[in-house]
Amino acid sequence: MKILIADKLSPKAIAELETIGADITSNPDLKAEDLSKAIDNTNILIVRSTKVFAETIEAGNNLELIIRAGAGVNNIDLEKASSSGVYVANCPGKNSDAVAELALGHIIACDRQIVDASLDLRSGKWKKKTYQNAAGLKGRTLGIIGLGSIGSALAELAKGLDMNVIAWSRSLTPDKADELDLVYCDSIGEVAANADVVSVHLAVTPDTEHLLNNDFFNKMKDGAIFVNTSRGEIVDTAALRKAIDKKGLRVGLDVFENEPGSGLAEFDQTDLAGSITGTPHIAASTNQASEAIAEEVVRIVDSLIKTGKPINAVNSRDKTEDGTILMVRHYNRVGVLASVLDALREAGINVEDMENNIFNGSAAAVASLKLDKAPSADVISEISSNESIIQVSIK
Repeated sequence: MKILIADKLSPKAIAELETIGADITSNPDLKAEDLSKAIDNTNILIVRSTKVFAETIEAGNNLELIIRAGAGVNNIDLEKASSSGVYVANCPGKNSDAVAELALGHIIACDRQIVDASLDLRSGKWKKKTYQNAAGLKGRTLGIIGLGSIGSALAELAKGLDMNVIAWSRSLTPDKADELDLVYCDSIGEVAANADVVSVHLAVTPDTEHLLNNDFFNKMKDGAIFVNTSRGEIVDTAALRKAIDKKGLRVGLDVFENEPGSGLAEFDQTDLAGSITGTPHIAASTNQASEAIAEEVVRIVDSLIKTGKPINAVNSRDKTEDGTILMVRHYNRVGVLASVLDALREAGINVEDMENNIFNGSAAAVASLKLDKAPSADVISEISSNESIIQVSIK
């Protein structure tokens, strides 16, 4: 099993991967545009922020799995991976506290204008009168958009500062909000209109791209704080720039639209950076989070080696109750399932999922095959004619 690590991963994780028989190549300085040249013969590719383009996946003739050492997978071409039969897995929930901590850091930095004050000190300017009128956070309202593990962690931190927390999330209900001791909002616009501070914690999807646009920012209070530590594509940057100028928003960003695809690169959005508190997509990057993610990466690799399917796969179609299930009870003998598959193939029936469970003693087993269409009576009769088949039924 050959593994290419294209971003920083802890030495402990690399050592553990080697103990389970992996052949490791670690090149954390590898750039996205060079991946396609380095991926030859690689079975597993591990990345953090490095982008994995379609041409990289196409070049990986032996590629079986791409692991995102983090939660979001928008830096990986999922469509190409899926159409190429390559698993994509992630490490959800392992960096929630780290991201929530940085979001809170941005909130405090915006309220107290820490970056501007520091820059003035470095240039020899003592401007106490300029920076001594912060509003403070106690008693103010934090609006959270996206109440997954990160949003929930931030809510708890904010409550520790005696902030009032309101939230919108696709899965949030009024009853659930009551359980979490926060106020339910039925739209992002309601969050924008009522919050002194807005923090965004959404995954980027076709539905969330540019979700926060002119309409959203126009609803925000003048002088409010806006923080994004999720994904840059969720925010319409042009609309945000306009809101900074017209509404005096104080903004903290860890993510940007069209941000660089590797750890070291030129950054061309310096005009925006000059009006915000900014960090270069490091929210998930603490030593604690890195260790937790590294441990999960090892678990994912181990699961692929042992079962042929990785845990945390994000592009494996969910099993549904739709379709036809063919149940085949059979003696546990060589070639039995092959004969079943041959009969289905001859009938033009595709097997979408299959599981074979062997009973104690290993004499018999039952196979469950999910089919794209129901087999005819003749096909079932042909399958049943094998003397090693005990019973065939349709569910």
